[in-house]
Amino acid sequence: MTRDFKIKIENVVASTQIGENIDLNKIAREIPDADYKPKQFPGLVLRTKEPKAAALIFRSGKVVCTGSKSVEDARRVVKQIVKIVGSLGIPVIEEPEVKVQNIVASADLGTDLNLNAIAIGLGLENVEYEPEQFPGLVYRLRDPRVVVLIFGSGKMVVTGGKTPDDARRAVEKIAEELESLGLL
Repeated sequence: MTRDFKIKIENVVASTQIGENIDLNKIAREIPDADYKPKQFPGLVLRTKEPKAAALIFRSGKVVCTGSKSVEDARRVVKQIVKIVGSLGIPVIEEPEVKVQNIVASADLGTDLNLNAIAIGLGLENVEYEPEQFPGLVYRLRDPRVVVLIFGSGKMVVTGGKTPDDARRAVEKIAEELESLGLL
């Protein structure tokens, strides 16, 4: 039985290589919004407004894009970063390969859940549930390879996916398992 659970991508983390030996001091001098404090963090932070995200640029040329709400937005942010850095006369790779590292999504099963019963029903080898430490149940799936936080409110956080489909598959799989156990 397939129900339509509302799944929302909250954050996409992607990385790429835009060049090598990037002059972060030059970027910091020329771009007013650039945030570079090498004593605190080795990367330069450049925030984009549309789409809203942050790019961490390292001297090595590695860029980590975080905060975008879709894989396509992460790619658009990387294009913007390449354009900005290239416009300063710094050699860049024009079309760098963007690799998704992690997708965090939220979902709602739409009903309250008994986490004690779920912990027992799902089998303790894939579940961590210590309510006195953390109010959610941690469930590690093998396929898709993600970690899901399940809360008594029926809300879930899916992390570790590489594609938006990983989150959808995880939510559907958990819903099916809970339904078959009579816990949904």
